[in-house]
Amino acid sequence: MKIKIKLLSCLFFFIAFLYLLIPPLTSRLNIENQISEDVIVSVSTVNGQLELELENYLIGVLASEMPASFELEALKAQAVASRSYVYSRELIVDDTTSSQVYQGYDVLKEKWQEAYDVNLAKIQEAVMSTKGQVLVYDQQIIHAYFFSSSNGKTNNSEDYWTTPYPYLVSVDSHYDDIKQDNKRIKAFTFEELSQLFGETFISMEIISHYESGYVKEVRVNEKIYSGREIREMCILSSSSFQIEKNDQGIVFTTLGSGHGVGMSQYGAQGMALEGHNYIEILKHYYQGTEIVNK
Repeated sequence: MKIKIKLLSCLFFFIAFLYLLIPPLTSRLNIENQISEDVIVSVSTVNGQLELELENYLIGVLASEMPASFELEALKAQAVASRSYVYSRELIVDDTTSSQVYQGYDVLKEKWQEAYDVNLAKIQEAVMSTKGQVLVYDQQIIHAYFFSSSNGKTNNSEDYWTTPYPYLVSVDSHYDDIKQDNKRIKAFTFEELSQLFGETFISMEIISHYESGYVKEVRVNEKIYSGREIREMCILSSSSFQIEKNDQGIVFTTLGSGHGVGMSQYGAQGMALEGHNYIEILKHYYQGTEIVNK
């Protein structure tokens, strides 16, 4: 009996020793050791280049991209999405919406005033409690695009951009109903539209939609534009819009804010309010992905 116990003890210590030598599967899934202890992000700003430690950078991003009043689980989902996004950009970004908005501690202190300490602590908790976590699909860190709010569904990536991503597909996002100002109205006169399109404006008609409800094609006079082109030319909040002609011009009524691809931030908040955790939120908006640790 004593010999068996000794053998079992030796076997236990041998397995423990192997575990220390061989990293867990989640660690090995990180592609070519992309994530290390001292990861530096290069951030272009109007005042020059910043070199920031990853988690500190993410605190400034999270504080800028999502209201600190949001549920902690929504903030954690944003932290993982933002961390994944910056890796997909090879750690080279700017501080605007072209990448991810980043604000330093001095700006946050001025913005939050007396709520600075409480808000910062909450943001730090969201970032540090998910430290090192990224989203992967087929063992590759994903392009974790996100936006403010949807029309009730998200967009397929290829319906807004040209590249299809299997994890950026249209999903239900009725959770965005919590956003009270999700509908916006913007009017243009005929003269303004003529200037925008470079010819005398005669007519505008939506001729097709994607299944998600976002506008696919619009006919302006005799020319066809994509819904995205109309959104960008007219600076609309989204490409989910309706048009109405009156005596003065055209009135756009848009629903949602942003490109509609990936995670809806207000949708994440709505899911969190319904009791979903950050993993459930991320797996809903980024279909087929897994969360791995460094």
